[in-house]
Amino acid sequence: MSLKLQCSVSAAQPFSFATTVLAWFDQHGRTTLPWQQQKSPYRVWVSEIMLQQTQVATVIGYFERFMHRFPDVITLADAPQDEVLHLWTGLGYYARARNLHKAAQQIRDQHDGQFPQSLDDVMALPGIGRSTAGAILSIACGQSHSILDGNVKRVLSRYRAIEGWPGKTDVSQALWSLADELTPTQRTGDYTQAMMDLGATVCTRSKPRCDACPLQSDCLAYAQGRQVDFPGKKPKKTLPVKRTTMLLPLWQQQVLMYQRPPQGLWGGLWSLLEVEDENAIRAAMSPWGIKRYDVKALPSFRHTFSHFHLDIQPLCLHLADVPQHSVQEPRHLWYDIAQPPKVGLAAPTKKLIDSLKGLF
Repeated sequence: MSLKLQCSVSAAQPFSFATTVLAWFDQHGRTTLPWQQQKSPYRVWVSEIMLQQTQVATVIGYFERFMHRFPDVITLADAPQDEVLHLWTGLGYYARARNLHKAAQQIRDQHDGQFPQSLDDVMALPGIGRSTAGAILSIACGQSHSILDGNVKRVLSRYRAIEGWPGKTDVSQALWSLADELTPTQRTGDYTQAMMDLGATVCTRSKPRCDACPLQSDCLAYAQGRQVDFPGKKPKKTLPVKRTTMLLPLWQQQVLMYQRPPQGLWGGLWSLLEVEDENAIRAAMSPWGIKRYDVKALPSFRHTFSHFHLDIQPLCLHLADVPQHSVQEPRHLWYDIAQPPKVGLAAPTKKLIDSLKGLF
């Protein structure tokens, strides 16, 4: 059966599909998550951004701390980026936090502090695509928009046995067409949440709980015994390996760090100085008048990004002399391990700093 034929549904099916999903949601859906309480476009928006590529259980604590510090969009917009990144440290994919901050400033400056109400205006904000915009407006504002996040892609791919990786244009278009067709005009917010819940708790990546699925009787993947084949896998490619040496110049309980440029890898985060090898340490330390130090190699480790592996060799430099020059450039600081400042840390930096805490 062709892709197009698989995606064709009768006029009666969308209503039946939505009714079935909503009936399941009323009995089994999640309704006690923090962002489902005191529901607003702002709270739903922050939760949707945090939930991208991150599990619910991980997000809950971050969301609650974020809301405590930034209870509304104006507070977020007015905050320094360092503090936003600090509260995001550990969640990963830091471009999400930078875009969230930029979008809050746009809402403050271009929309009088009010979250926009049209799909196009929401999609024009940094870091918000069609699916996220649809989720915010349907869940928080009761508008009728379809979504296609990872959970929904999995449910729909299996339901109609849609072949191929969803990252391919034709597969994505087929899934969007099906999502549009099945999304109801009533109770769209509940339906949106139901579809995400169904994918997260029943139609899971591995070992889907088909016996608990309300769509089992009409699911083509289940009928064919091919649930694990959908959605299609992303073509694998061998990731290149890069290497770096990270320095931890340690004076008493302080480590020298620098802030990375706003764009690019770990943009805006505070990181450790990097050199190609041990021979370059002296040149890296000279701006601070640091000439004497003991070098101790810490265990090396690998940090993996979506497009390459980074093998890291950390070197702890126990300084024998008081640094002669204080840090003057605004993009450098001595990070106090015992009383850490509220700045965003790159993941490997946080890992290495945490490993030093036992020394003090």
